Amino acid sequence: MAELQEVQITEEKPLLPGQTPEAAKEAELAARILLDQGQTHSVETPYGSVTFTVYGTPKPKRPAILTYHDVGLNYKSCFQPLFQFGDMQEIIQNFVRVHVDAPGMEEGAPVFPVGYQYPSLDQLADMIPCILQYLNFSSIIGVGVGAGAYILSRFALTHPDTVEGLVLINIDPNAKGWMDWAAHKLTGLTSSIPEMILGHLFSQEELSGNSELIQKYRNIIMHAPNLDNIELYWNSYNNRRDLNLERGGDITLKCPVMLVVGDQAPHEDAVVECNSKLDPTQTSFLKMADSGGQPQLTQPGKLTEAFKYFLQGMGYMASSCMTRLSRSRTASLTSATSIDGNRSRSRTLSQSSESGPLPPGPPGHTMEVSC
Repeated sequence: MAELQEVQITEEKPLLPGQTPEAAKEAELAARILLDQGQTHSVETPYGSVTFTVYGTPKPKRPAILTYHDVGLNYKSCFQPLFQFGDMQEIIQNFVRVHVDAPGMEEGAPVFPVGYQYPSLDQLADMIPCILQYLNFSSIIGVGVGAGAYILSRFALTHPDTVEGLVLINIDPNAKGWMDWAAHKLTGLTSSIPEMILGHLFSQEELSGNSELIQKYRNIIMHAPNLDNIELYWNSYNNRRDLNLERGGDITLKCPVMLVVGDQAPHEDAVVECNSKLDPTQTSFLKMADSGGQPQLTQPGKLTEAFKYFLQGMGYMASSCMTRLSRSRTASLTSATSIDGNRSRSRTLSQSSESGPLPPGPPGHTMEVSC
């Protein structure tokens, strides 16, 4: 008689009492659809309510990717082209994402009453701990554009242990000077709020070219039902305080930082200055050619690739597959790393595919390369 073998069958997802297999499959499908669409939450803070949308589920021992958008946009219009890009899917499968909408910028937001005191950028940064406490998240990698980059930087300065890394696009860490204020006031006499915001987001060359992308975003801003709210966010941005960053000083970003700006973008000089104020062993500077004022909209592929290298430098996604573009650049990518615990910090940067290999950069200096 053949010897019987004992086989143990384990059900990974036991059915709920009274639940049929068909109902369980439908529930699982509904949960997946919900995760793909994101789950929107609102939380009260000392400075008012803030809305944010969560995609995916938390991963053990991994930070959340938290984004913050620029003036005139919300999380969808600012980040969807980047996070829906094909090669980005490898990243978002490994991290939970939290997309924050500044107060009054979320879709369907009611217009604030006349006289409403909109939070300052510092106060917007102080709302982030309420979000993380609500979600029970302990650490983040921040991705911010313009005003959002400033807000995440301010948060990193006050909560350095919570921020593992920052990707800052078009950051201006400086308060407006008297000359800036005079120029702003003169522009306000001849330009509408939407036109000034468009000039903040895009280069003059882009606006003059009036591409399909420019037409799309001009229409979004010009016909925004919450334009009064947008103006309040715009005013808070223009009233920002100086971050007072100082290389080697007490006030500096202590986490790895990737600075990103488009070649000839409106904020190119500000980002270059910010780069000069940060620790060169922790900072990567990526100047992207042919990307205009919003690299995450115009060059999501190049930015995705740079983001992958940034995450790998932080010790994440070590087995990430290389794209065709990155394979062609492997010989020209260099890094200088310093060990912090078990995690290495990288200064890997991209370069133009037309140019030759990059020589290794001297230790302790941030390399600036166009891609």
